[in-house]
Amino acid sequence: MANNKKQTSKQIASMASDILKDQNASQIQKSLAGSALSQSKSKHQTGAEMEDVASKVLQSSKYNDTTKSLAGSILSQSNKKR
Repeated sequence: MANNKKQTSKQIASMASDILKDQNASQIQKSLAGSALSQSKSKHQTGAEMEDVASKVLQSSKYNDTTKSLAGSILSQSNKKR
């Protein structure tokens, strides 16, 4: 896997942390939050499966702005060659 030079911003990392602590957060939010946090202060890169999930979230009208923000952050750190 190639190294990623982009990292999750402090704002998104904080949001992701709050989501993971929230018992009312949806499973999709928690998955996206976990992925975003794994890319905070690391060189981890978004996996193909999570890229697909994030892409579908952004294309759907059923997800809220918080979920879409996480998805956008994850996609911005994806492998552009895929």
